[in-house]
Amino acid sequence: MKPVISALTLALGLGTVAAPAMASDVCMPAQELKASLVDWYGETPVEGQDDGAVQIWASDDTGTWSAVKTLSNGMACVTAQGSNWMAGMTTDEMIVASAE
Repeated sequence: MKPVISALTLALGLGTVAAPAMASDVCMPAQELKASLVDWYGETPVEGQDDGAVQIWASDDTGTWSAVKTLSNGMACVTAQGSNWMAGMTTDEMIVASAE
């Protein structure tokens, strides 16, 4: 199922390094989405990066990150993705930095 997130990257625009992808969300069952982030990108939830609505997942090895919103109906959506993950930054700081 890896093409789902790859399709997201293409659909939301190439160059997510320069700006996070935020145009449209890709949603699927939460367990499936989270397992995909672990399997495909080596991303895991970032401690302290959960604002109650969105959880940041990231990989220090690949430098990728994803913002995941879990819905009450059991679905989860990737609301933004990017690369050049910088540990220790807040979600807002990370999005601003990736847009520069």
